[in-house]
Amino acid sequence: MLLRYALPLIATLLIFAAPAARAEEAQAATPAAIDPAMLRMPAKKLFGAEKLPTQTKAQAIGFYAKGCLAGAEQLPITGDAWQVMRLSRNRNWDHPAMVSLVEQLAEDAKKYDGWNGLLVGDMAQPRGGPMVSGHASHQVGLDADIWLTPMPDHVLTAQERETMVPKEMVKNNKQINPANFGEAQMRLLKRAASYPQVARIFVHPPIKAALCQWATGDRAWLAKIRPYFGHTFHFHMRINCPAGSPFCKNQPPARPADGTGCGTELAYWMGDIPWKKPKPNPNVPPPKPAPPLTLAGLPAECRAVVTAP
Repeated sequence: MLLRYALPLIATLLIFAAPAARAEEAQAATPAAIDPAMLRMPAKKLFGAEKLPTQTKAQAIGFYAKGCLAGAEQLPITGDAWQVMRLSRNRNWDHPAMVSLVEQLAEDAKKYDGWNGLLVGDMAQPRGGPMVSGHASHQVGLDADIWLTPMPDHVLTAQERETMVPKEMVKNNKQINPANFGEAQMRLLKRAASYPQVARIFVHPPIKAALCQWATGDRAWLAKIRPYFGHTFHFHMRINCPAGSPFCKNQPPARPADGTGCGTELAYWMGDIPWKKPKPNPNVPPPKPAPPLTLAGLPAECRAVVTAP
């Protein structure tokens, strides 16, 4: 008799539990109402003003250059094998999966590659989103900049973290700086690329060229290392969307035609074309700068992230 009444009760509980589970999975649901004026505001001002993360489940939302981050975790500013730089920016936040990987890379580099420790640059803001300055990506908590300058053998002061000048790894767009870039940096980059969750590593083109010359044996890891502007003293590490982030969008896998990116792709970046500025046409007015990305331009789930308590 007891079982007769218990079974319908259990079924009812399951009916209500399923939507609750789905709601928990998508905590960053769009608010029922939001000020229309807020939707038109530059997203970088809204997200740049947030000092703390949401107290919700961790989720990367959207694409690396168009999204936000719920439930971010802060990388401690000083660890056994790393120190965070530029503390005034408050950008040492990321998805827990990325924070864990940065810590692992630092510890592995110290244990296996002879590094005293790593200096960590920008990760993401407490709620991700566009930044007031510096980056187009780093919006969903799955990116981190790692300096290629070895960590000093002492705990840096707050002032040192703000003013220390990183060493340049290249002389120009085609030449490496052998005084600063060598075996240690190449081992570190290979280790970072070896983690399966890593999707991309961006470096300045001469760094990629040096790695292509240095690598032996299995060279498949080179495919993840891509040449790109501006990465002269650090590398930019990016991971794939972690589990539990249904609104996150991966970029296509790194699959250069030659399997390593050391062929035609690298030749392009080591040439002159990427660095040439187009000559202005006096008969054509210069294009207007693109308007800033607004909150309305981000995934709808980001509205709840930026308005959460």
